[in-house]
Amino acid sequence: MLETRQPLPVKVPSPTIAAQTTQFRVSGANEQSCDLGSYNRRDFYKISLIIEGDSQLLYANRGIVIDRSALVFTNPLVPYSWEATKPQFDCFFCVFTQEFLRAGNRMESFQESVLFKPGGEPVYFLDDDQVSYLRGIFQRMCREMESDYIYKYDLLRNHVNLIIHEAIKMQPAVAYFNPPNAAARISKLFLTLLEKQFPVESPQHSISLKKASEYASQLSVHVNHLNAAVQEVTGKSTTAHINERILTEAKSLLTHTDWSVAEIAFSLGFEYASYFNNFFKRHAGTTPLAIRKSL
Repeated sequence: MLETRQPLPVKVPSPTIAAQTTQFRVSGANEQSCDLGSYNRRDFYKISLIIEGDSQLLYANRGIVIDRSALVFTNPLVPYSWEATKPQFDCFFCVFTQEFLRAGNRMESFQESVLFKPGGEPVYFLDDDQVSYLRGIFQRMCREMESDYIYKYDLLRNHVNLIIHEAIKMQPAVAYFNPPNAAARISKLFLTLLEKQFPVESPQHSISLKKASEYASQLSVHVNHLNAAVQEVTGKSTTAHINERILTEAKSLLTHTDWSVAEIAFSLGFEYASYFNNFFKRHAGTTPLAIRKSL
């Protein structure tokens, strides 16, 4: 009599895989479809492996010359820009959300680590062995992205963690300089960071920076220094800029969404709807409900 065997259970991919396809991307600069070199969305962290090319990274209120192979970590809430003095034609980039790494139940506070926090160390110069090792990881990630392996995002997450831990073991670059026109640059960074908070896309998520002191902390400057720079360059206080932008967004949400006033209040950082109502009436001269009824 033949023995009947039950089929082995087949593992199926996590229901979060569809979400992960939008939470992680990787590419080499020499790929025709690469658009990650200037990728700077407000919800994506970014790791760049610069193998060849000269540039300056202006990060928060500091600058550093990158004239050799380097690993660079950038935080979506810390404004930065690259100024290339020589084309970066041998590079790799990966971008990912906080949720992507959190899905692996590890590195819960990685955004507070020295790699990503505002006053941390985003640049790590590499020797030949480190370049070879890290290039191999990025190349494997690029190949894995093209595979049909159903657990590839778990594998990609492990690769990202390898890069992060490799950097933590390194000594960071220390030759930072203060960019010229400090007041103008700090003011521009503040306004860029302010704009990164908007538009508000969901009533379930509140803006993360609400006070001048929080912006100053994100930019690694004293709040008095930030206020003085913004006042000098724009003629308005930091708080005035924040309030004006919140008011503009509030009017847009009242006009173009069906969110309740309480939902709008929460999304704009107000603990209670009454606080939002008072803020709105003080700055707009009317109430949120009056705006909505007038539509």
